[in-house]
Amino acid sequence: MPIEVFVADEQSARPVDCERWAALAEAALRAQDVRGEAELSVLFVDEAAIAALNARFLGHDGPTDVLSFPIEDGPAPSGRSPDGGGNGPGWEPPDDSDMPTLVGDVVICPEVAWRNAPEHAGTYEDEIALLLVHGILHLLGMDHEVAEEAEAMEAREQELLDKFHRPRPGGAAVG
Repeated sequence: MPIEVFVADEQSARPVDCERWAALAEAALRAQDVRGEAELSVLFVDEAAIAALNARFLGHDGPTDVLSFPIEDGPAPSGRSPDGGGNGPGWEPPDDSDMPTLVGDVVICPEVAWRNAPEHAGTYEDEIALLLVHGILHLLGMDHEVAEEAEAMEAREQELLDKFHRPRPGGAAVG
């Protein structure tokens, strides 16, 4: 099974081309050497939803443009499986090689992206592309807390955007 990218548009303030962003996400994951079965979710939400997530998980007030939620490795902390399967007679643990890699979730607020675009990436579409790639790189372990890491992350963002989002002379972006 290939890389699966699930995109949901759960807002109505700005247009979102789910297929376009799924293709960019898949291309970015492949370029970052994600191989085999892998799953990523991308959610486009309104300002109230992202503000609630921002407060709950980061302790920040108000809406933001993008949040990344990596899926933690390892088993559930304790207890039985949700379906009651437990470890009774005939139960066998799942084979990890059969399980897809759950990369995580990227949550984007198109309305905030729309407002930030003129001073940031330029166009609304460029801003969404940047936020998507930025969120994916966070899921894959990149960060921007210190200057060297920030420079490396920004450079990689631009490489991926140049390759998969920005049009090439005489044609569309590859992706």
